[in-house]
Amino acid sequence: MCNTYEYPQQYGGAGRRRFLRLTGAATLAGLARVTLWPGTAQADALTKAQRDSMTPQQIIDEMKHGNARFQKGERKPRNYLREQRASAAGQYPAAVLLSCIDSRAPAEVIMDLGIGDIFNCRVAGNIENPDILGSMEFACKLSGAKVVVVMGHTACGAIKGAIANAELGNLTGLLDKIKPAVQATEYTGERTATNYAFVNAVAHKNVELTIGNIRRDSPVLAELEQQGTIKIVGAMYDLNTGALAFFG
Repeated sequence: MCNTYEYPQQYGGAGRRRFLRLTGAATLAGLARVTLWPGTAQADALTKAQRDSMTPQQIIDEMKHGNARFQKGERKPRNYLREQRASAAGQYPAAVLLSCIDSRAPAEVIMDLGIGDIFNCRVAGNIENPDILGSMEFACKLSGAKVVVVMGHTACGAIKGAIANAELGNLTGLLDKIKPAVQATEYTGERTATNYAFVNAVAHKNVELTIGNIRRDSPVLAELEQQGTIKIVGAMYDLNTGALAFFG
């Protein structure tokens, strides 16, 4: 059977031209989606022009809007296959995130982001190290990302492990990098891994210290921030509510 659509013959050439205009417009409408980012519309992934037109604060604000949608069970319309195809030849992410490996805190999902929108570094306890700093420097200095976000979350297992002085292979050394946050956290109640209020306070402090470590250990990122090219901020994700709170 032939699958070719035949326009009505009684309309002749004029009818055919009108049909092509209408179907062409419908195709474009079907391909277009409203992107995460303000004042733009796109069919596929974030473009360089769109990313470059935004300020760091605008990018942060749109992340906040994305999380607000997530909390309400809403999502921007998107086609991941088109995003994948559009970003295959080049990527222009607006931000780089340092987040925990916890399976309950996927940054792209909780901020309603698509393919090509952000770089994401993930490690237990969202700590920085030379490899992650190098990745961030690539993201910002060479690729043009304008925001660095360090994202912690409530009930973090790595934080609990550091509080409890857990030891296990290479994990021991990782947890040692979190222990300064345990010591620096001011808390008058029970300072144990079973007290989730204390765990969450340490997680927040760990984000703050990690931001300070990034500025100290990466002159490249520190200079970009001083120039106003990028903004470095922290965020805490609440596993219970789905809310993401930015600070710093």
